[in-house]
Amino acid sequence: MLSPLREHLRDTFWFAPTAGLVCVVVLWLVAAGLDAEIVEYLRERRAYDEIGDLTAIAEDAKTIVTTVSSAMMTFIGVVFSISLVAVQMASGQLTPRVVRIFVRSRISKLTLTVFLSTFLFSLLVLTSYESETQPERVTAVPLVQSVVTLGLVGLSLLLFIAYVTTTLRLMQVGPVVDRITREALRVLVRQSGGGPDQVALPGETGRVVHRGRAGVLRDVDVARLVRVARRQGAVLRLIPRIGDYVVPGTPVLAVHGGREPDVGALRSAVSVGVERTFHQDMGFGLRQLVDIALRAMSPAVNDPTTAVQCLDRIVQFLAAAAPRPLGTVLHRDRRGWVRLVQDVPDWDDLVDLGFAELRRCAVESPQVTRRMLAGIDDLLLLVEEDRREPLLRHRALLEQAVERTVAQPADRVFALEPDRQGIG
Repeated sequence: MLSPLREHLRDTFWFAPTAGLVCVVVLWLVAAGLDAEIVEYLRERRAYDEIGDLTAIAEDAKTIVTTVSSAMMTFIGVVFSISLVAVQMASGQLTPRVVRIFVRSRISKLTLTVFLSTFLFSLLVLTSYESETQPERVTAVPLVQSVVTLGLVGLSLLLFIAYVTTTLRLMQVGPVVDRITREALRVLVRQSGGGPDQVALPGETGRVVHRGRAGVLRDVDVARLVRVARRQGAVLRLIPRIGDYVVPGTPVLAVHGGREPDVGALRSAVSVGVERTFHQDMGFGLRQLVDIALRAMSPAVNDPTTAVQCLDRIVQFLAAAAPRPLGTVLHRDRRGWVRLVQDVPDWDDLVDLGFAELRRCAVESPQVTRRMLAGIDDLLLLVEEDRREPLLRHRALLEQAVERTVAQPADRVFALEPDRQGIG
C-alpha cells in the first residue's frame, strides 16, 4: 500500500519545486567544479590560448544567460496566471474538487520545478563570471554552466508545450472524469477485500479518541497500526470510515484483546485534514462524479450530456466493484494474523451514492433517465442475486418518478427506454 506521507506530498504543490531548487544548487556546484578543473588542466599544460578562447566563448554565452535570467520569471508569471484562470474555469463548470487534479498533476509540478530551476541556475551562473580577462589569471570559465543553462532552457520549452497540452485536456469533461475514475478504481483495488463475517474479534479492551483539530479523516498509516497491534498482541478496529468528519473526543480506534497499546503511536498514525483525499477513500471518486453530474443537470448549466458521461464512469466503477467483497478490509501482519479491521462502503452504499441523487434530478431529462436505466440493466447482468436489490430499487423509483413527473404518455415511454448513449 502506498505510504501516506507520499500521498500527502503529492497533494502539495511546494515539495517538488523546493526539491528541484535544492538539486539545481547541487548541479551548479558540480558544473562550477568541472569548469574550474578544465581551466586548471589547461593552465598546467600552459594552454593559455585555449583559455582565452574559452573565455571569449563564455562571454558570448553570458548575453544568453543574462537574457534567460531576466525573462524566465516573467515567463513563469504569465504561464501560471493563465493556468490559474483555467483551473478557475474548470472548477466553476465541473466541481471545485477538480482543483485537486491540477495540484496532483505531475506535469504541472515538473514544469514549475524546471522553470524555477532554470531561473535560479542562470542567476548562479552569472555569479561565476570573472572580471579578469588575462588568461594567466583566470581561475574558472563558466562554460559547462552555460551549456547546462541552455539545456535547461530547451527542457523548459518542451515542458511548456506538454504543460499547455495537459492543461487544455483537463479543461475538458472527458479527460477529467477519466482521471477521477482511474484514481477511484485504484483505490477500489486496494481497499476491497475481507468481509464482516471472516474474523471474530476478541472483546473490546479500550478505545483511542481523537485529539487535535477537527477535520476529515483522510487516511491511516496501516503499516504502523499493524506493527503496534502485533507488538501488543491486539486487534485494532477503525471506528469511523475514511472520509468521515471527526471532532476532538471522537473515538477513532477500538482495541480488541492484547495489552494496552501505545496511544501516542496510534494517534500519530491517524491523519486528519480539511478535505477528503483519494488515498484510502473508496467513495470519494463516486462523490466527485456525482457532483459533476448534478451540476451539469442544474437549471443554470443544463448540460445532460456531461451527466451521461459521468453515468458512464459511475457504471464502470460499479461494474468493477460488483464481484469484489466489500464492507470490511482486513489488514494482516506477516504471519497472516488480522491486526486492523477497517470499515469501508459496502455494495448498497456505493449504489446509493452513485444513483440516489442523480435519480431525483434526472426525471426532467430523458437523456439521463435512459442512460441510467441502461446502466442499471447492465449492472443487473453482472451482479450476484444478493446484490440485485439496490439496483432494482433504484430502477423502480426512477420509473415511478418519471410516471409522476412526465405528463404525456409518449414522453414517458420514450424517457423509460434504456439507451447507453442517453439519446443515441
